[in-house]
Amino acid sequence: MSLVSSLKHSIFVRIYAGLLIVCLCVALFAQLLMDTINKERVQTYREDMATGAFYLVSEGVGRQISDTQRDYWLSDASSLFGSTFRIVPVTDIDFSSSELRRFDNGNTVVRYNSQPTYADVYHRLSDAKSVLTVRISQVTEQQVRAMAVFLLDDLSYYTTLSAKRTRLQELEEKFSFPLELKGVNALGLDTDQMARLRRDEVVILFQDSSTSRGNSAIRIIVPSEINDMAVVMGPVSLFNWFPLNLIISMVLISMFLISLGVYALIFPLERKLQLIQVGVNEVSQGNLDIQVQVIGQDEIARLSATFNAMTEHIKRLIESQRELTRAVSHELRTPVARIRFAVDMLADTDDEDSRFMQRDYIDEDIEALNGLIDEILTYAKLEEGSPKLDLEPVNLRELVEQVVRETNALGKSIKVVGQLPNAKVTAIADRRYLHRVIQNLAGNALRYAETTIVISAGVKKGNAFVSVEDDGHGIPEEDREKVFIPFSRLDDSRTRASGGYGLGLSIVSRIAFWFNGSMKVDESNSLGGARFVMTWPIKPLTQVLAADELTQEKSDRDISGE
Repeated sequence: MSLVSSLKHSIFVRIYAGLLIVCLCVALFAQLLMDTINKERVQTYREDMATGAFYLVSEGVGRQISDTQRDYWLSDASSLFGSTFRIVPVTDIDFSSSELRRFDNGNTVVRYNSQPTYADVYHRLSDAKSVLTVRISQVTEQQVRAMAVFLLDDLSYYTTLSAKRTRLQELEEKFSFPLELKGVNALGLDTDQMARLRRDEVVILFQDSSTSRGNSAIRIIVPSEINDMAVVMGPVSLFNWFPLNLIISMVLISMFLISLGVYALIFPLERKLQLIQVGVNEVSQGNLDIQVQVIGQDEIARLSATFNAMTEHIKRLIESQRELTRAVSHELRTPVARIRFAVDMLADTDDEDSRFMQRDYIDEDIEALNGLIDEILTYAKLEEGSPKLDLEPVNLRELVEQVVRETNALGKSIKVVGQLPNAKVTAIADRRYLHRVIQNLAGNALRYAETTIVISAGVKKGNAFVSVEDDGHGIPEEDREKVFIPFSRLDDSRTRASGGYGLGLSIVSRIAFWFNGSMKVDESNSLGGARFVMTWPIKPLTQVLAADELTQEKSDRDISGE
């Protein structure tokens, strides 16, 4: 079975495939969401890191009295920073509304380009008409040291310790990390770091996340002009692409989306099972008219179809039992009454010939009762459920020849003709039941034919068939469905005169059903009387329990469509 067919017919395959698709989609969504969030986070991180440093540069620019001093100061700052600072009018650059809002809030704008890798940084100056800009290819230690120098330059304008600390508190609003003045001895530096600090060098300390509870970070120790005091910048947290809170959030979001997907997959199954449960409850309360309407071709839909078939079958069996009970009681009355009459006649007569005649009548009625009982038992057996079929290849030519020979042996005046198929034509069937079908049809034709009966068989379009035709009066079209009803007689007086109990064709119909085939009756084109045709698949099919009426209707449609 192909994957498409499996997905169409197996609800469990659909659920498993759906779960896989849901997980893949959620994983893809989580990846895209993670990338989007990290892009926003890293953009915010860049701009927050740049805001403090560029604020210091803009402050330095604002302190210059003349344009010449400003140019010299920017030249020195560019040499120190390792990239060229420029001042351009705001109108020369097309800033977005969100970038302008960042300027209004005193923040820095960073435009990052991945191919080639560089970042353009913009910070609006105090005059609000121009921006300070620089292009950075990568962040280096030189830029970190330059930021420390810019900070020292800014603090140089504040002479006292308290003024410096107040200024640091003001600058902390622009920086995303703390700034403070601390005693050198309280920093826990080693001798080499202490020596570098005494040489007025900037000391950068790295703090690994494996030795702390937080992320990896750096601290920048800047020597100040106050003895035994240093400016501590940081700790400056390095960017963490996968922080714990983000991972937990993504896991929770993914679990929620997967649960929604699973619910969407399971809810139709749950709904279908609820419908079947409602049907079971109705049947348990005696309502056999309930029909469970489950749309689809999966296992649950087939289960509902089987349930509907079961309720139809049970209902039909109950009705058939009632009809059979009424019909049997009616059919038994006549021979029993004749036997009682014959017994009374035996008691009232002394004539030996009369006694023998009454005995013969009683024997005939007993034989009739035995025949009726055999027919009833056969029909009841077929009604109970599928009999055990011994399926085998049956040579249709040999079977037709056998039935023709047996029918002619009855000594009737009716001519029985066999239209024989090719000697190699075979069909899969139970020979015993197929023989019963042709025999019953031939026996029924004997009672109504005037001169001729034709028995034929063959294979056509993947279906095998047997046909019995007669030259009788035929069956009116409106009565053709009634002939398969148990104990049904279209002409009661004629049927009684010709024998039979109205079960032969019912038995044929039931055998056709268990062969997964169909029975139909129409007019014989060659003889003008009735023609009975049974068709069934030439090869054995996997049988699924189904209601008799539904299966019969489907078979009729298939045959009529040929």
